[in-house]
Amino acid sequence: MSLSRLFEGIWIALDSLRANKVRAALTILGVAIGVMVVIAMAAAITGINRSVAAQIETLGPKTFFVFRFFQAGINISDGSDELSPWRRNPWLKVAEAQMLQQVPGIRSVSWQENSNGPVSAGDVNLKSVNVQGFSPDWILTSGGTIVEGRNFTPLEHAAEARVAVINDRVAEQLFPGLDPIGKRIKIFGAPFEVIGLYSEPKSLFGDSESPMVSIPHSSFTKVAEFWKGWMMFSVIPEPELTVAEAQDRVTTALRSYRGLKPMQENNFSLVSQDKLLDSFNSITHGFFLVMLALSSVGLMVGGVGVVAIMMISVTERTREIGVRKALGATRREIMFQFLVEAATLTLVGGLAGMVLGGLIALGINHLTPIPAQVPLWSVAVAVLASTITGICFGLYPAGKASRLDPVEALRYE
Repeated sequence: MSLSRLFEGIWIALDSLRANKVRAALTILGVAIGVMVVIAMAAAITGINRSVAAQIETLGPKTFFVFRFFQAGINISDGSDELSPWRRNPWLKVAEAQMLQQVPGIRSVSWQENSNGPVSAGDVNLKSVNVQGFSPDWILTSGGTIVEGRNFTPLEHAAEARVAVINDRVAEQLFPGLDPIGKRIKIFGAPFEVIGLYSEPKSLFGDSESPMVSIPHSSFTKVAEFWKGWMMFSVIPEPELTVAEAQDRVTTALRSYRGLKPMQENNFSLVSQDKLLDSFNSITHGFFLVMLALSSVGLMVGGVGVVAIMMISVTERTREIGVRKALGATRREIMFQFLVEAATLTLVGGLAGMVLGGLIALGINHLTPIPAQVPLWSVAVAVLASTITGICFGLYPAGKASRLDPVEALRYE
């Protein structure tokens, strides 16, 4: 087919849009909504993935983690042993972390447990604060910096000292306009002294990060109400060691410490940063499936509109089709023309959806902490999906037009 026929079909489709604005708008709207969902959600998910990747990188390129149990993706459990394999794994212990610190090639091993609970100062009471119990070198693997005061020392950790490092949000809420260093707070009702102000690294949640208090793990286990058995280790290898080599040494040491036989599986999980990212990406893939389901509904609505408007177009142009066939136009040429018109209709809807999706992504980027960015693949998918929708749903009216008898078409009134 020549380019002239292609442009002719596009021009006729645009002329139909102008002549039948309401019908065309309904067709375009369905496709636009479907494409808008693809663009907006792809931009948001891409921004989230990049933000999470950047946040994990702040932990250090070689840092990896030891969990009691780790399984990527979304896990469903009814509490039974079959769906809760973590029950078979023993708890991680502080003694194991201290043992790993002695492994050659391991620079640092920090351990932590988390909880949520009340933190107060005077008459101000914060009911749900992220309270974290850390070993003294937690700052090496958590990123961020202590901008005022200091971190707790190994001696304070060993002595179960009641000292705390708080983040900006806690300081603003408990001591607005005041220097928090040296102030007294209560954590789970127990008195603590604030010795440091912690500034977290930039993350996905930005200023909306929840209030956080870090205290010595030895003190945490005495005062906090927490779900026991979910301690985590953060391991930093020496620079000359690769992550794989360090993980092999940690695995060997833990298996030996726990007395595991050669044929027994590990009853702990080592997780690299890549594995964490893969786990997070597997979750976002679920959102992509939702995105595709939602967008397909819009495209289906647009497709039904294409069938309706093209059938009307075939009826209105029956005599024109008869004239073209009488002058020698083949069935293929007639079908091609109507398919181009149908694809043009949905492509206009797709372009409108891309503009709307781009505006939504821009709004997300400026009004939320999510660094939304429209990926090029989503634009290509949007153009392709809208064009294919027009072609698929335009097949029936195009086929009907191509099969019209030229004599009967010329007699049509």
